[in-house]
Amino acid sequence: MKIAVNTRFLLKNKLEGMGLFAHEVLRRMVRQHPEHEFIFFFDRPYDASFIYEKNIRPVVLFPPARHPFLFVWWFEGSVARALKKYRAEVFLSPDNFLALNTKVKTVLVTHDLAHVHFPGQLSFFHRKYYEIMAPRFNRRADHIVAVSEFTKADITAQYGISQKKISVACNGCPEGFRPVAGEEKKEIREQFAEGEPYFFYVGAVHPRKNVHRLIAAFDRFKTATQAPVKLLIAGRFAWKAGEVKKAFDGAAHQTDIRFLGYVSDADLKKLMAGALACTYVSLFEGFGIPLLQAMHSGVPIITSDVSSMPEVAGRAGILTDPLSVEKIAEAMQQIWQDAHLRKRLVEEGKRQQKKFTWDWAAAVVWESIEMVSI
Repeated sequence: MKIAVNTRFLLKNKLEGMGLFAHEVLRRMVRQHPEHEFIFFFDRPYDASFIYEKNIRPVVLFPPARHPFLFVWWFEGSVARALKKYRAEVFLSPDNFLALNTKVKTVLVTHDLAHVHFPGQLSFFHRKYYEIMAPRFNRRADHIVAVSEFTKADITAQYGISQKKISVACNGCPEGFRPVAGEEKKEIREQFAEGEPYFFYVGAVHPRKNVHRLIAAFDRFKTATQAPVKLLIAGRFAWKAGEVKKAFDGAAHQTDIRFLGYVSDADLKKLMAGALACTYVSLFEGFGIPLLQAMHSGVPIITSDVSSMPEVAGRAGILTDPLSVEKIAEAMQQIWQDAHLRKRLVEEGKRQQKKFTWDWAAAVVWESIEMVSI
């Protein structure tokens, strides 16, 4: 079987979200199925590390697709022509988009429908593209893979698509996240937080991630407890980050809040393992990989009680209202003051993390490919 794959998010040292999913799932599938040919469609020069086995044929298709006008050109023009040229039998697109201008059987991975719930957080052209095209993509797909039960239900609710057409995979945890203790944890805290414990957030810094309320909650926590604790925020500043700046400028404990920017994989693993807790109080997530990173690192979690986060965190986290600064601050105070609670959450995390693996995700995607190829 010839399986064409949209691999435009396989970018060296830039594997975030959908790119990470594609990398982890594809490298497993191509190795497990050497009898099949995989045609990888890149939208720019690719790194050789993504050509996992000899049964991959890499193809670069013009233009680099990072704007709605170029999305149309790439998918409906370049990809559609390539599917015909290379006689693909199945097209796998793991990043929410697909080609409408083809009759090739298609498996679509839909990670979330955030654009439906937070349209104001997108630029005009991106918002219009999603509004017009996302319903068409999900209806056109021969089969859909959602990354959570929440996303599956959301697709059905928003687009009226039968749940029978949707399988549920998951995300997994990148390799290398592990617990640390004693001297190793002390060294991490010395390196990043002047030796003090810290709450840790990792992810893009923009309104949907709710970093402004996290900062306000931490400020309230510090005022209430005077605890020697810092807040470390790792991730690139994205669009509309003005609320975050405003929250920081208004914080009484600015010196205990640190923006680390984008951090390397090696530093991220240390930062997560050394944290007092992972604080991930996003307003909306299709999954939430940092929650798994925290579980694998032996770190308790504070997260939101909305969208997919309760499903992923399970009993390994304190679930709180992401719109309430007071509730987030109270959760921080619970973590700081209750060692038994921290220990219980870590133990729950050891059990919860076993539900979400890249092997399972790869198996679900492969089963979906086989389903449409019949």
